[in-house]
Amino acid sequence: MGVGVERSTLGPLLREARQRSLLTLEGLAEASGVSVRAISDMERGKRMPRQSTLNELLDALELGEDERRRVVQASARRTVRAPQQLPPDLAVFRGRERALASARAFSSLVAGQVVVCVIGGMAGVGKTALAVHWAHQVADRFPDGQLYVNLRGFEDSGEPLDPGEALGGFLTALGVPSSDIPRHTDQRGALFREHTAFRRLVVVLDNARDAEQVRPLLPASVGCLTLVTSRNQLSGLAATEGASLIGLDTWTPAEALAGLAARVGEQRCAAEPEAAAELVELCGHLPLAVAIVGAQLTTTPGMPLRVGLRELRASRPRLDALAAGDRRVDVRAVFSWSYRALTPETQRFFRYLSAHPGPALSAEATACLADVAMATARRHLRELTSTSLLSRDADGRYVLHDLVRAYATELTEREGDDRVGAEMRLLDYLRHNAHAGNRFVWDYPSGLPDVPVPGVVSVAIDNRDDALEWYRQEEATAAAALRSLEGPQLLRRRVDLALEWTRYNRMAGRWAEEIAGQRLALDAALALDDPESITSVCYELARALTLAGGPGPTDEADEVVDLMLAHLHRLPPERQAGIEESACIVRDRQGRPAEALQHARNSLAIARALGQPAEVARGLSATAWFLAQLGEHEEAVAMCEEAVPILRDLGDRGPEAGAWDTLGYARQRLGDLDTAIANYRTSLEICEEIQLDFNRGDVLDHLASALLERGDVEQARATWTEAAELFTSLRVTRVADIRAKIDSLQSSEVLTAD
Repeated sequence: MGVGVERSTLGPLLREARQRSLLTLEGLAEASGVSVRAISDMERGKRMPRQSTLNELLDALELGEDERRRVVQASARRTVRAPQQLPPDLAVFRGRERALASARAFSSLVAGQVVVCVIGGMAGVGKTALAVHWAHQVADRFPDGQLYVNLRGFEDSGEPLDPGEALGGFLTALGVPSSDIPRHTDQRGALFREHTAFRRLVVVLDNARDAEQVRPLLPASVGCLTLVTSRNQLSGLAATEGASLIGLDTWTPAEALAGLAARVGEQRCAAEPEAAAELVELCGHLPLAVAIVGAQLTTTPGMPLRVGLRELRASRPRLDALAAGDRRVDVRAVFSWSYRALTPETQRFFRYLSAHPGPALSAEATACLADVAMATARRHLRELTSTSLLSRDADGRYVLHDLVRAYATELTEREGDDRVGAEMRLLDYLRHNAHAGNRFVWDYPSGLPDVPVPGVVSVAIDNRDDALEWYRQEEATAAAALRSLEGPQLLRRRVDLALEWTRYNRMAGRWAEEIAGQRLALDAALALDDPESITSVCYELARALTLAGGPGPTDEADEVVDLMLAHLHRLPPERQAGIEESACIVRDRQGRPAEALQHARNSLAIARALGQPAEVARGLSATAWFLAQLGEHEEAVAMCEEAVPILRDLGDRGPEAGAWDTLGYARQRLGDLDTAIANYRTSLEICEEIQLDFNRGDVLDHLASALLERGDVEQARATWTEAAELFTSLRVTRVADIRAKIDSLQSSEVLTAD
């Protein structure tokens, strides 16, 4: 949540346009008829113009269409909530006076220049704590809010966060609708810089892997402060971006004692000063280790510090990765001590969390991993959070520090826990709830079986908003599961997971994520050597590649279709008909109607041989479409007229919509425009009824062309505009073709006027 503020970029855009036109305020006022004071107020953001006033200014400035559109969009009044993504500041934050003095000096430079500061140091040294504390201290100087992201640069169980994904989260937080967020990272970066150009923000980029991961996420505004934390020095940012560097070492002995006292109490440390000093020494003065020791001592307030010290000395073996240069420092012992203080049930629960492949864990996912009820899971999560073995992110999910995860993994191996069983439950959780959510996000079910293994949590999904909220919560987990869970026992579940999530990815226009997931699923399907899985995944992958566009994806789509057809002979005849239909759809999307027609004829022939009315009608509809594209319009009409009654009787609404669209297309080319338009409108009604958005966009395109041919220019323009908005929301490349048609209308009108 954040504070509501009125935010518009109209003023700067208007001022820039006026200056490029070499007009003074008085000159623009004279040319437009708008007063100097009104124009000045607009440029300073003190006034929002009426549309008529804005049109007068734009006409006087003689802006091009693209620039005019940007100014009009900026003039729309909208309330944007200032993002407040910072994790909570630690009440027990202590020390770091030298680092904070440097931070205050850097913060004073914000006005008039871009300020980027990199906080570097080893794991557990408190980089994030310092960055968050610093950000909270200066937050009131950045009225447009705070952005935070964990870049997962050093996660044991997955790849660093892609900058494009981080940018997507930032743009959403800044109020950009998901349909307006581009697919490519460089485009997202440009949009992010545009939306932060006139804002004053503090941005925390936590746990970065390298400079290349950070650069796309840097705001360009001179009013922004960017804090980056990393185990690497990121000296490249200092060289190219002018970043300031703060190297963070372990605490001094005095700071470590202050940190321990903040957790266990000043009096307790003062009563046993030698024991307290040796405790923090054995922690290597590492803030993370001191925090865990302090949490454990807090849970046992009656235990003398010397008892805890004795256990810490005796704990073996050591977690070498957390050694701080002194072999007596054993942070694994710290983890071990924290672990032994848990109840046996919570110990088991903690071990199973290490099987989660993603950066953040939902409570539901943890319950599935450990095969416990939700109430039990929440109780264990509270215990683990209170002992600092878990933390919470800005969205309330649970974060297992990578070094704590490594320790939990060691325990799992030592105890012989059923890690594969936990991974199966997690995959089934992700697939089963996607299956439930798909009732609300897509008309056609996947057809996959939905029999999850015992222990899988069923989330309450009662409407579309519930489904989308769950999907967004588990996006990163699903991607990490497909990427990381590779055991032979998991192959089938990985395939089914990718096939079930394709409906959400299509609906949300997540083509990059869909392609990555289906590629991984195809590897799993090939390892299974299951022709049903191979052909199903090939179709979804080829479809996504064609919708993503570009020469590379097209070439890969051809390879995938070839692979799909190579396994065709291994399928039963009824499935062969479906795969021929799938190949037909891909070839259609590629604009290759002759090849698509052959696949449609093949599918129809198989269906007729099997005597399947539904498949026959589908085959007739598909074949008719490609006949119409190839100029055989009368034959196409005859086939559709045969198919429509069958499809209507069977209630097969999607193919029926396609048949009506084909009838309109063929009749339009036969010169019967009124009937064609009526056919298109019937198709649209069905598409809207069953939420076939892709098909609806195609039909709108066809309808607009028929309206234009009949002379209804304004209706054609409105219909193409609706299609463009739809394709934009779906992030498919066809939107460019539609916008070109709209532009050609405008060009024609200009020529006519001339």
